[in-house]
Amino acid sequence: MYPNLYYAFKDLFGVEWKFLRFVNSFGFFVAIAFIVCAIVLANELRRKSKQGLFQPTEMNVMVGQPATWLDLALNFLLGFLLGYKIVALFIMDSSATEDPQAFIFSTLGSWPAGILLGLLFAGLKWYDKNKQKLAKPEKRIVRIWPHDRVGEITIIALVFGLLGAKLFDIFENWSDFVQHPSDYLLSPKGLTFYGGLICAALAVWWYAKKHKIGFWHLNDAMAPTMMLAYSLGRIGCQVSGDGDWGIENTSPKPFSWMPDWMWSYKYPHNVNESGVKIPGCVDDKFCNELPVGVYPTAFYEIVACFLLFLLLWSLRKRLKVAGTLFALYLMLNGMERFFIEKIRVNTRINLFGFQPTQAEVISTLLFLAGVAVWIFRTRQAKTQKPASVG
Repeated sequence: MYPNLYYAFKDLFGVEWKFLRFVNSFGFFVAIAFIVCAIVLANELRRKSKQGLFQPTEMNVMVGQPATWLDLALNFLLGFLLGYKIVALFIMDSSATEDPQAFIFSTLGSWPAGILLGLLFAGLKWYDKNKQKLAKPEKRIVRIWPHDRVGEITIIALVFGLLGAKLFDIFENWSDFVQHPSDYLLSPKGLTFYGGLICAALAVWWYAKKHKIGFWHLNDAMAPTMMLAYSLGRIGCQVSGDGDWGIENTSPKPFSWMPDWMWSYKYPHNVNESGVKIPGCVDDKFCNELPVGVYPTAFYEIVACFLLFLLLWSLRKRLKVAGTLFALYLMLNGMERFFIEKIRVNTRINLFGFQPTQAEVISTLLFLAGVAVWIFRTRQAKTQKPASVG
């Protein structure tokens, strides 16, 4: 396992670059997932725009104005935060930054670096605005297509996705949260996928409604994108060993060609530091592995969700009724997660005499929602003229 990129480069290339300790493996792959999927989503929205399924919105913007005090203040704040925390990781004493995640969530930082970088950001903003300044600022009308807003959509999905993932993890472990709230609120660990999916979906829905982006066509464009994002994000879970593994698996390996780690794995050097000490490990951190091999469920989801992405991608031009591709995504997502939960470690809840996991409940509701959306949209399409479908 590679808790951060330092361990990956050390194992794969034999180099020990200390600064790579600051790049968490899980976060790295989540960032990759957002970047790749933003590109995929932009291309799909552009394709739908060419088909006439989206229309641009017009905005009045003032050009040629100098930087305002608010512009300068916001840029200074951004620069200050980056300097106070990120630059500080590289210049402060190693005893303070030995645990990068704990450092980021602490009050420690470098005031000089924060102030200098804040002034730099504010200065660059002033220079950029001053370079474009006109003798007489003027109002112009610009046309903005949905694919032009992918950056904003991605940021909204990221912010509300992480917030929802953290909140749902708290709800899922409420009794432990009540006893140790700081372990949840001040820690980057503990994220629940469905919480992120639900909160991000609500935020994007509000954004689409605000900017008059066709709801069902946007959902169809995002369906394969979200499946791909989940597959890529799970690479981070598998590589870092963040606890998204399965139940104990001591059964004999069914196929000789299958590597041992694909069937039963102990997740050595996992980022959660779960399990028992690894003999001979001399690092201060990440020297644990599970005492018994478990199902590598994160790996299974990487493969399964990538195949489901390919399926959705191949059907995106064939399903003509707007919303049906999104409905299919909900059903496939629900089924995939429901069945993987059968061999996955997770907290169970009491519900009408049953003890499902939170993910099993939500995945079932997602599947039923997908069925309902499919029936609703196909029936609605039959009552409308073909040109007005969607």
